[in-house]
Amino acid sequence: MSAPAVSFEVFPPRSIDASFRLWDTAQALAPLEPRFFSVTYGAGGSTRDLTHDAAYTLRKTSGLPVAAHLTCVGATRAETLATAQRFAKAGVTDLVALRGDPPEGSDGFTSHADGFASSVDLISALADTGQFTLRVGAYPEKHPEAASRQADIDWLKAKIDAGAAEAITQFFFEAETFLRFRDACVKAGIDAPITPGILPVTNWKNARAFAARCGATVPAWLDQAFETAMRDDRHDLLARAVCTEMCSELVDEGVDALHFYTLNRPELTREICHALGVTQAVTGVRDVA
Repeated sequence: MSAPAVSFEVFPPRSIDASFRLWDTAQALAPLEPRFFSVTYGAGGSTRDLTHDAAYTLRKTSGLPVAAHLTCVGATRAETLATAQRFAKAGVTDLVALRGDPPEGSDGFTSHADGFASSVDLISALADTGQFTLRVGAYPEKHPEAASRQADIDWLKAKIDAGAAEAITQFFFEAETFLRFRDACVKAGIDAPITPGILPVTNWKNARAFAARCGATVPAWLDQAFETAMRDDRHDLLARAVCTEMCSELVDEGVDALHFYTLNRPELTREICHALGVTQAVTGVRDVA
């Protein structure tokens, strides 16, 4: 089995301690030569400046590609495109273009009166600049707001046709979930790479909550296994074994790249990558002055 290419998602820090945790995460994972680090964007654009600063600093200190998330929630078209230009001036020309989550407490997404109406509109405008490599999100089990699974796949195709070069999926817990989705995308005429998003479970209670929000199915066998493992103090051992096995199955089925949601906690992700043969050592991130 050839080792897959990897990439890692981190989130921007909101405190001094969180800043150190982000840089520690970069130090731990940069030696694995990731294709890129992606930096998330808070609900309602709440971390716009933090995302910019984290992406810029990560790019400057690591020398590695950084893909900044960009959404169109709560901003005009001009403001959103100005943010994209700020990223470009900082040397960050890879973007993960998303509609974005509405602010907490709101009833759902409502486009700004002078803003982009959807992620497709955002992607099209960014592609027209010719400055960016664009990635988009995909839902192997249907976006919670989608009318149907097929409608969700049709929407993904629209995003690819608008100019996106790659899709990264929401996390899932069984390899078959992704493989069925991949087959459906091929049938729909989607020929861009679709990279599975992987969530190493550092906290099962939190993972279940994430799954409920994004529509990811929690298999009964997995729920029972974690409940038992937590009673026996074997949570981390189970998490490592289950995730490594799922990733190995994906690679055996022809998946050549994996995207890990690290939650700024690199240890489990690094152990899983090592188990998959992703171990090449290079010079790590320079210390941040």
